[in-house]
Amino acid sequence: MEKLKSKKGNLKRMFHTSGTKHGSYSVGMTVLVVAVIIVLNLVVGQIPEAYRNIDVSSTKIYDISDTSKDLLKGLDDKIDMKVLAVKDETDDRITTFISKYAALSDKIKVEWIDPVLHPSALTEYNTSQNTIYVSCEATGKSTTISFDKILVSDSSSYYYSGSSSYTSFDGEGQLSSAVNYVTSDVQKKIYTVTGHGEDSLSTTITDLMTKNNYTTEELNLLMKDSIPDDCDLLLMDGPTNDLSDDEVSLLSGYLGEGGKVMCLLGDTGLDSLPKLAGLLKDYGIEGADGYIADPQRCYQNQPYYIFPVLNLSGDMADGISSQMVLLMNSRGLTTTDPARDTITTSAFMTTSEQAYAVTEEDQKQGTYDLGVVATETISSDSTESKESRLTVISAGSLIDQQITDAFSQLENTQVFMNAVTANFDGVTNLSIEAKSLTTEYNTVQHAGGFSILVVFGIPAVVLIGGFVVWFRRRKA
Repeated sequence: MEKLKSKKGNLKRMFHTSGTKHGSYSVGMTVLVVAVIIVLNLVVGQIPEAYRNIDVSSTKIYDISDTSKDLLKGLDDKIDMKVLAVKDETDDRITTFISKYAALSDKIKVEWIDPVLHPSALTEYNTSQNTIYVSCEATGKSTTISFDKILVSDSSSYYYSGSSSYTSFDGEGQLSSAVNYVTSDVQKKIYTVTGHGEDSLSTTITDLMTKNNYTTEELNLLMKDSIPDDCDLLLMDGPTNDLSDDEVSLLSGYLGEGGKVMCLLGDTGLDSLPKLAGLLKDYGIEGADGYIADPQRCYQNQPYYIFPVLNLSGDMADGISSQMVLLMNSRGLTTTDPARDTITTSAFMTTSEQAYAVTEEDQKQGTYDLGVVATETISSDSTESKESRLTVISAGSLIDQQITDAFSQLENTQVFMNAVTANFDGVTNLSIEAKSLTTEYNTVQHAGGFSILVVFGIPAVVLIGGFVVWFRRRKA
């Protein structure tokens, strides 16, 4: 009996050692941490999906611009978004963005419909799987958005590697365009002039116009005796051949009745397009000889690649934050006295004072205009007064796809679309570009002393610190 008591005493002492006390403490803390994690997961699981995901991507695909926020804030009518897809099988980027976007307005209702369980829904909404059906009962308008337009894939990657990859995310652009379409009855028609060697608008620009509910159509002025009545804007992009006298008369008459014309100049200078130059001169816009070089505001010591000084206000300034626009091989413009006192001419893009107009024979220093707007109020007794508007941009490279795609952080397309939208009363530029999904690497150009610090400085500090710690311990 005494031996049994002695064994029990020894057993108790075994569980009261410092080691077992520390072990019990560790087990208790582990259980507590696990319990806290479980509770946190349960709490987080109750948070709406729109607020659960934090965007840590370099391209910030879940960030929503002020343009879209203002659109959603001003909604008066209810919007239905029916997502015809299997939610659990949908890319997380799409599900997350839809929830974040819808959370910005109580007017938007999102409903997920599984087309596998409810195949009749595809027939009811006349669409296919993996599509968002957006509608507004108040206006009776509807449209659809395919997931392929939100997550844009690179078809060439499948050809080369056998697997497709996504290059851009256009959630905000597609949803805002759809919401704007179903709630607005405003649609604008843009005619693009042909027959003078003009450039074709890039897919980047046509996509942005589509997002803003602008429709485009080609127009050969030689085949018409008047500008179509439904023309809201006449756009001429980089003509290389001059206008005829009849075409000049058409454009003059159109502007004289309150029309809107926008002209982007190409490599051909106005000195080679005398009839077009004469029309622009009437509105106080003349061309400078040669190409413009600006050593003070240029891209990586290339003086013909210019970052203009922007002088934007009103609608032209919407969404502009970085003030960075790139033009290459630009012709120069100067403003002069227009033919009529009723015409007002002002520049919205200029060079610095250190720019030069360069020809083979000469270089003339000065400040040159790169974007000019001329307006005139047209009054008549029988109708309300109208405002004609002539916008001239000295370089078609503003919307060159090689620039807009290679330098997506620049605001070339924003400035261009603002200039287009400024021709229309009561219209806001809602053409939001897709965000790139390509990998961005952090690099340091011209590292110099920084590279010396990384290669030699930091290792030296670590070695010295390690030696000091070793020496102190050795003496102790």
